[in-house]
Amino acid sequence: MALFLLLDLLLLLVVTPSTSVKNCHPGCHCDVENFGLFDSFSLTTVNCQGLESGTTMPVPIPLDTAYLDLSSNAMGPLTDTMLAGPGYTTLVSLDLSNNHITMVSSKAFSKLYYLEILDLSHNELEALSSGCFSGLPLAEVDLSYNNFQDFDMGAFAVKVNGKPVSVDLSHNKLVSISAMPHGKLVHIQRLNLTANRFSSVPKLAGLDILRYLNLDKNPIVTIKEGDFAHLKDLVYLSLSGLHELEKIEMHSFKNLQSLQVLDLSNNPKLKTLSPSVFNRLKSLQELNLSGSGLTSLPNNILSHLPSIKSITLGQNIRCWRSQKQGQFHRQLGQTKHYEVLNCNRNGVLL
Repeated sequence: MALFLLLDLLLLLVVTPSTSVKNCHPGCHCDVENFGLFDSFSLTTVNCQGLESGTTMPVPIPLDTAYLDLSSNAMGPLTDTMLAGPGYTTLVSLDLSNNHITMVSSKAFSKLYYLEILDLSHNELEALSSGCFSGLPLAEVDLSYNNFQDFDMGAFAVKVNGKPVSVDLSHNKLVSISAMPHGKLVHIQRLNLTANRFSSVPKLAGLDILRYLNLDKNPIVTIKEGDFAHLKDLVYLSLSGLHELEKIEMHSFKNLQSLQVLDLSNNPKLKTLSPSVFNRLKSLQELNLSGSGLTSLPNNILSHLPSIKSITLGQNIRCWRSQKQGQFHRQLGQTKHYEVLNCNRNGVLL
C-alpha cells in the first residue's frame, strides 16, 4: 500500500494542471503547464487570436512561450521585426493563418530557433522570400489556401555570408523551383499545399524526408512520371478535389515505395487509370477513388498492390482484400489459399 501511495505522489509531481499567466498581454489568453518533479519545467500557450485593430507587433508574450496563436489579426506583410520580441525565441508552434499576409521577409523567422510547426494558411501569399525558412527545424508547414503558382525551394536555402545558396531546377514556365544543396538539411515531414494555383505538381526536390503531402483542390491537369521522384519516404499523399485532373501517366508513383495511403477522390474528370500507374506501390494499404470517374478496377489489381487492404471508388463502392480457399487436393492433402478483392457491388472488377 505504501508503494502505491508513493507512486500516486510522484504522478502528481510530474504534471500539474495549467494555470493562467498574470502578465498576459491584454486581449490574449495565456496558460502555463508545469512538468517534472517540483514543477521544474513549464510550457506556456498564448492565444492572441483576433486582437483589436491597430495592435502593434510584436505582441509581448511570456519568455517561456512554446505555442503562439496570432491568427486573424490582419497583419499584412510580415516584416523582419514583427516576430522579434522577447519570448519568440522559444516558440515551437506558430499560427499565422487568416492574416492577409501578402509577403514574408527573408528575416521574419530568423529568431525562431526552435520552431517546428508553422501555419501560414488562408493568406494571400504568391511567393516566399529566399532563405526565409533557413536554419529553422521546421517539421510541419501549412501553406494551404494561398495563391502559389510557383513554389520556390529557395525559401529553405542555406545562407552563406548572408546570401542564400541555391540551384535552379526549373522545368517549365509555371513552376520555378530552386533547391539548396544537401536537401537533407530540410527537416519538413508534413507539407500542406491545398487550394493554391498549381497547374502541375510542384517539384519539391530537397524535401527528402517528407512523409505527408497534401495537394488537394489545385487546378492540376496531368500527373506525370517523375513528379514525385524525390519523395521516397512519402507515407501519405492526397490528390483529392483536382477538378481539372484528366490523366495520370504510367509509373507516376513508381518511386513511392513507402506510400501507405493514396487519396485520389473527387476527381470527376479522371475516368481511366492504367494498372501500371500503381506499379511498385508495394506498401500501399488504402486507395481512395470515390467521387472520381472510375467505377471499375482491373481484376489483376492485387498483383500491382501486394499490401492493399481497402479500395473505395464511385459512389459508396468499397472493396477489401480477403483470402479465398481453394479446393482440397486429394494427393497432396492440402488446400491452397488465394488472395482476392471482394466488393460490396457486382461488376466492379473487369
